[in-house]
Amino acid sequence: MNLVVNGAAVAIDPRPGQCLRTLLRQLGWFGVKKGCDAGDCGACTVHVDGRPVHSCLYPAFRAEGASVTTIEGLAPEGGLHPMQQAFLDAQGYQCGFCTAGMVMTAAALDQAQRRDLPNALKGNLCRCTGYRGIADAIDGVTHVEADAPGAACGRSLPAPAGPAIVTGRAGYTMDVAPEDELAGLTHMKILRAPHPHARIVAIDAAAALALPGVVAVLTHADAPEALFSTARHHHATDDVDDTRVLDPVIRHIGQRVAAVVAESEAVAEAACALIDVTYAPLPAVFDPFEAMAPGAPVLHDKPASSRIADARRNIVAELHGEIGDIAAGLAQADHVFAATYRTQRVQHAHLETHGAIGWRDGEGRLVLRTSSQTPFLTRDALANLFGLPREKVRVVTGRVGGGFGGKQEMLVEDIVALAVLKTGRPVKLEYTRAEQFAASTCRHPMSIEVKIGARADGTLTALALTVVSNTGAYGNHGPGVLFHGANECLTLYRCANKRVDGYAVYTNTPPSGAFRGYGLSQTIFAVESAMDELAHALGIDPFALRRRNVIVPGDALVAYDDHPHDVEFGSYGLDQCLDRVETALRAGPKPDPGPDWLVGRGMAASMIDTVPPRGHVGMSHLALMPDGGFELKVGTAEFGNGTTTVHAQIAATVLGITSAAIRIRQSDTDHVAHDTGAYGSTGTVVAGEATRRAAQALLGRILAVAAARAGVVTDLCRIEGGHVVAGAARIPLADLAPLEAEGRADGSPRSIAFNVQAFEVGVHRRSGEIRLLRSLHAADAGVVINPMQCRGQIEGGVAQAIGAALYEDLLVDAAGAVANPTFRGYHIPTFADVPRTEVFFADTHDTLGPLGAKSMSESPYNPVAPALANAIFDATGVRLRATPFKADELYALIPAEPAEDA
Repeated sequence: MNLVVNGAAVAIDPRPGQCLRTLLRQLGWFGVKKGCDAGDCGACTVHVDGRPVHSCLYPAFRAEGASVTTIEGLAPEGGLHPMQQAFLDAQGYQCGFCTAGMVMTAAALDQAQRRDLPNALKGNLCRCTGYRGIADAIDGVTHVEADAPGAACGRSLPAPAGPAIVTGRAGYTMDVAPEDELAGLTHMKILRAPHPHARIVAIDAAAALALPGVVAVLTHADAPEALFSTARHHHATDDVDDTRVLDPVIRHIGQRVAAVVAESEAVAEAACALIDVTYAPLPAVFDPFEAMAPGAPVLHDKPASSRIADARRNIVAELHGEIGDIAAGLAQADHVFAATYRTQRVQHAHLETHGAIGWRDGEGRLVLRTSSQTPFLTRDALANLFGLPREKVRVVTGRVGGGFGGKQEMLVEDIVALAVLKTGRPVKLEYTRAEQFAASTCRHPMSIEVKIGARADGTLTALALTVVSNTGAYGNHGPGVLFHGANECLTLYRCANKRVDGYAVYTNTPPSGAFRGYGLSQTIFAVESAMDELAHALGIDPFALRRRNVIVPGDALVAYDDHPHDVEFGSYGLDQCLDRVETALRAGPKPDPGPDWLVGRGMAASMIDTVPPRGHVGMSHLALMPDGGFELKVGTAEFGNGTTTVHAQIAATVLGITSAAIRIRQSDTDHVAHDTGAYGSTGTVVAGEATRRAAQALLGRILAVAAARAGVVTDLCRIEGGHVVAGAARIPLADLAPLEAEGRADGSPRSIAFNVQAFEVGVHRRSGEIRLLRSLHAADAGVVINPMQCRGQIEGGVAQAIGAALYEDLLVDAAGAVANPTFRGYHIPTFADVPRTEVFFADTHDTLGPLGAKSMSESPYNPVAPALANAIFDATGVRLRATPFKADELYALIPAEPAEDA
């Protein structure tokens, strides 16, 4: 077959059934991404004879004689297409995994399509941005500011990786050619269990091994017997050890049974079908309340060293705490309110699926290139699991295509490492989208009972939660999500009597895990909905009720115990957040969408500790290089959280240089000694503080050397324009190189950040359709180091939370199988679904964060669902206590006539 790709003639014979996407990647055009292989996400968009197509659906043979353009060939050599430049100017990307496909679609739009972007972009999904930045790029709006020496902090500087992202040159996990150390690359496919609970009696792999091209079939007989947790935390003992690389006991449909390593994916997949497995089915339980009941099947019969709280009752972790006297507090109340709220499974749905490539390097080290938020913790876990010295394991993370907590897990690296160690060959494993939905992790479904006591004036006298969290088949993040979810949702409110009873429970369903908010999005939905219900019952304005009860500086920061901790008021901006949102929400009359539309307004508040408890370490290495530039090495990963940009801005501000003068290398366990990981919103406040300290130390060394050379005191020295001005002397920075310094931060003490969300909604009385008329969000982020980037994080978090509130629902059927393992069956927000969120920043300066900054990336998600539920109630008088809020359920509950206060 002959075709032209990016202006060059190509002669190639596609494999039978091969799609154009895999053919183009085979030719080395890695800007063509895999997001779904079903035509749902648009990440693989290319132009065929000038027309944009989803190349995953386009048969390769149909490109015969065609001219194909990928993102790499969109612009002339060495230049940028106007749409690529527009995406840079507006920063219409975050993780960037969808950006190549988005640019290719946008570049082909005519003027009529540009006026109807909800329809024109319906085939392209973005999980990070909330789409505003994308719309601004297409509309030609510029947000980036010019760089200035020593003035980087507080400016909307562009992401350093921007040019590589918009041209398709940014290297994500799978964007490597099988050359040199990867010569002879093999491919892995996983045979997955068809039963929710069973014991493997026998595995016959003879037919699979006989298939030409099969290198190995790995079963539990080949795997270490050691138990571990897929969750990654600074303290490994925070998580229960209940998992094996390959386990003879199956606990959910989709669990690994065997792994095939073959010369191609097609052969590996065919071999999986030839493996004969004999199962002995066991009783299964899918509901956490039933799982705790007497007589329920026991899912994990593990030794005490696994740290499972009560294995006989399927309780992976439980929590019981009380301050004051909850019974007395309820007795003091003029009004007691109680209700139960429920939240569903939500998939992270990052467009880059889980995957890893493993090999042995020239020194014999085990090397894993992986899409991970925690490369250093993953290295340590692999070394421990396979009995290797830590220095014999290296983990490298390229640019990560989204995470949201889903990649704070070790879901693929262990099985790839096993295959490399067993075969001696390089091995690649990349999840399909169906595997991502059915065999990775999701947000913990929860049932939360809230009981609140209050005086007639709204003063809280009692606040109690009973939380039941479905952790699924394995415990991984079960304890941490339970403990964290029950903390800040209560700490936000001043109340002498608080209590929590919580249970994280095993069931025979896919494992739950870390997810944006880490338990708080579920419990805040319950608490903030209950506070709104209390406000209506007492006849008090919801903003006024919050102001009466929220903590203020000087109050104790307690949830359900009064044990010493390191959380402090580094700054306080909740009052500003409430004021800004209330003023904006009430400016002007409610809109009138037309007949049969009911309009309502609702709000919710939230709080988050800026760093996870009990330690989170970041380390940075900064060097002045012989060319006079600076090289910054950091351990933290970049997956759209913007840490790369922020680190450059912090170092540039301290050194008095432009951020462009700093080259960043990151996410490689060879670069620095340790980094706990990019989770818990720590990229700025922990890893960024390490960078600030490294920059401060390097500045001192540069000025000291320059001062000694010029014979002046350091107070007379400063960096200016690639030189050090030392008294009357002007010394080129290159003449002072090499110099280096390191910085370390441990994330303690911790500060607190706040968010307030409000919506104005229209609800159609006859259909239940919900329209988001306005979205407002105020954030207390301290000194905002990059306003453009932080605003994008907030918009993306709000958009993702809108999806979870309105329609995202990972369905598990009666047999325990995921019923909607595709984007088409699992609705994440599209361009048409998301309103522009009006973002307001509180004016605060945090005493604990680097240059006054606080964390923000995950917290905007948390107050969205309750604010939306509260707005729907205000419009209709219908209280929705379970997410997602579905139109077909809502319309049946709406009264025939509008509620009087609607």
